[in-house]
Amino acid sequence: MPAIIDEGKCNGCESCVEECPSEAIKVVDDKAEIDVDTCIEIECAACVDACPVEAMGME
Repeated sequence: MPAIIDEGKCNGCESCVEECPSEAIKVVDDKAEIDVDTCIEIECAACVDACPVEAMGME
């Protein structure tokens, strides 16, 4: 499964965008969005580690 976003916590800081190795995340209207077809998901979680407000998670 790809990473998931808690939109209530996301502040659009783009930390996850900068760390995503597959460039699957973009920020739109101050909220991160993940392209589930591009997210490499398996053993990655770079976005989870990068998020300072713990808005990113893995299913």
